Amino acid sequence: MTDLYGTQRAMRNMRKAAIQRGVVAILDVGTSKIACLVLRFDSDSFDGGDGVGALAGQSAFRVIGAATTRSRGVRFGEIDAMAETERAIRTAVQAAQKMAQTRVDHVIACFSGGSPRSYGLVGKVDVEGDTVSEQDVARVLAASDIPEYGNGRDVLHAQPVNFALDHRSGLADPRGQIGHSLACDMHMLTVDTSTIQNLLYAIKRCDLEVAGLASGAYVAGISALVEDEQELGAACVDMGGGATDVSIFIKKHMVHADSVRMGGDHVTSDIAMGLQIPMATAERIKTFYGGVVATGMDDREMIEVGGDSGDWEKDRRTVSRAELIGIIRPRVEEILEGVRSCLDAAGFEHLPSQQIVLTGGASQIPGLDTLAPKILGQQVRIGRPLRVQGLPQAATGAAFASAVGLCLFAANPQDEWWDFEMPTERMPARSLKRAMRWFKDNW
Repeated sequence: MTDLYGTQRAMRNMRKAAIQRGVVAILDVGTSKIACLVLRFDSDSFDGGDGVGALAGQSAFRVIGAATTRSRGVRFGEIDAMAETERAIRTAVQAAQKMAQTRVDHVIACFSGGSPRSYGLVGKVDVEGDTVSEQDVARVLAASDIPEYGNGRDVLHAQPVNFALDHRSGLADPRGQIGHSLACDMHMLTVDTSTIQNLLYAIKRCDLEVAGLASGAYVAGISALVEDEQELGAACVDMGGGATDVSIFIKKHMVHADSVRMGGDHVTSDIAMGLQIPMATAERIKTFYGGVVATGMDDREMIEVGGDSGDWEKDRRTVSRAELIGIIRPRVEEILEGVRSCLDAAGFEHLPSQQIVLTGGASQIPGLDTLAPKILGQQVRIGRPLRVQGLPQAATGAAFASAVGLCLFAANPQDEWWDFEMPTERMPARSLKRAMRWFKDNW
């Protein structure tokens, strides 16, 4: 835990330095595409992220470079072939740098998959003085009862979602308030260590420094959910190419995250196998003619499959749109059933508001907003990311929800466990840092 704490603190300091220098890159490593945005920050507005809450340390920024390339070597949101992924990351970063006309050294990355697991932690301490200090907040976070999450997993996010001071609960920032007993509810998200290490290694091989890591589920929720939805309770379903991320927000904090190992690429694969055509042709047909709700017209609408196999008869084949929908719909239903079971496991039905927002590239299939409420049983809308200054029109679609969310994550750092100085009792017994802290406190 302390190793991870140290690396996260190092990333935080690196991000602060990069933002103060003025330029940082955003990298969304997905199964179907790798997107890179270059952000320029107004360093005067950056105040170091002092505060608890989603808008702590806000920074003004604009996008000055954007590029996207077809992802290679990534399956289910996890790196499968290192050299291929490295080449794709280099391509995207170099194109974005060329557009921005500046060199970038630091990137903040996000990824899907990694088998995320959520934990709810509770901590309680007595306040040392009359008012709650930053040290008290650090102590209550460190006093949280960390579960045994097993070897081979790392903590990616650890965020305080609620503070209680004496009998008053629901506090966003207890610092400076008068009270005796401080309690905290915290959400902790763990992912497979190998997923993180492979991503860090791939980025390092591209001669870039990682200044931050985030879960795709979290950043998609930040960008696709409007403020009221984040406050009252909503789920964001980010339907990517190889994985579908599910995140639940309430009181402007993420309280649960999960992942379904299926996405839009599986639909494309079904079309390719069902019609006996190459994947590239299947993707084109899905994009132009896909859908999940059949009408009477679809039997008569014929689609030319095309191809360049050299067999004239095979290349001139046509299929009806109703046949295509018959291939697409079962897979989409299967993905939505997986999302439904994730929401049920999280107790989503107990939230005051139960809005579900679908985003991501695979949410663009026509008719999905009609099919999804039948399976998920809630109000469903298709979400687009927030508008960001300087973002090209081509990057404003639902497929870029994670990339835009990562921009907001970089500019408005959400206070996490490692934003606060860790109390000495949580450090290893022989730590030099612990000895130095003891001297500082006692002499």
